[in-house]
Amino acid sequence: MKIRVVTGVALGAALVVPSAAWAAPTPDLSGAAVYAAAGNQLSRYTAAGEWHPLASFGAAQFAASPDGTKVAWITESGNLNIRERGKTRTIVSGLQGSTPCLTPVWSADSTKVAYPSADGTINAVRADGSNAPRKLGVSKGVCHLAWSGNGRYLAGYTSTGDGLHRLDAKTGKTVVVKGVKSITHVQSLSPDGTKAVVAFPEGAQAPAARTWPTTFKPVILGIPSGKRLKLPAKGDAIGAYYLPDGRLVMRMAAPRTQPGHAAAAHAAAHAHNTLVVFDSAGNELQRLAEPPKAKNQALLQVVP
Repeated sequence: MKIRVVTGVALGAALVVPSAAWAAPTPDLSGAAVYAAAGNQLSRYTAAGEWHPLASFGAAQFAASPDGTKVAWITESGNLNIRERGKTRTIVSGLQGSTPCLTPVWSADSTKVAYPSADGTINAVRADGSNAPRKLGVSKGVCHLAWSGNGRYLAGYTSTGDGLHRLDAKTGKTVVVKGVKSITHVQSLSPDGTKAVVAFPEGAQAPAARTWPTTFKPVILGIPSGKRLKLPAKGDAIGAYYLPDGRLVMRMAAPRTQPGHAAAAHAAAHAHNTLVVFDSAGNELQRLAEPPKAKNQALLQVVP
């Protein structure tokens, strides 16, 4: 089900948002997304309400492509595998396996995969295996890599969880984001690499928690200033994600229900999280109901 919140003028199926310069309307999101269930079972949910299994594996170093059709993961033996259309192939070997924070990351066009090595080197390779790995640079921020939509920047946190670093793949230089002393997750970068969606430790959570979180309290940081930017949505946010076109998708938790009554049990079974979409100026464009089945799953990709 899709609920449209109009902040501009609706013309047919497109939403036009007033701006100083004219730009072609951006198509609404359909609700398609990739989720990870318990046991690293990755599935794509479609606008038609269908679930399609993508991959299932024991390794915790994984990433789904932005187009929702492919999965990359590093096996315990150190192979970088790609699964597409039911077929798996190994495109790189000799990596460090069994290290949950050293996850691969996809380029915005879903054609390339970047991956870290234990020594801090970050390489990229075409997902079809048609070229040799290319070195993008060296960075101390190798955990939970995020790749900007323009392809220039990659950001990740240190293996000890005490810093956030951004690599410029064009110059090979890195910058340290100011004020970050303890961090547990990097979800995504804005298209120009100037902002990052991250998570900080909460409660008794270990500063260097390395596994991919099912949900997290999102914080948007300016790079390299480290300034916390205001979230555009109010409420119980459990995730946020930048799309390559600059839209920000915030994941809002399902309403909580009181246990002990049949009506409450029914409501809980049908409760769902909501995806709220904002443009780069913070104007709300759209609201999408996630399927109830995805309520307790990790959101890996929002598919345009």
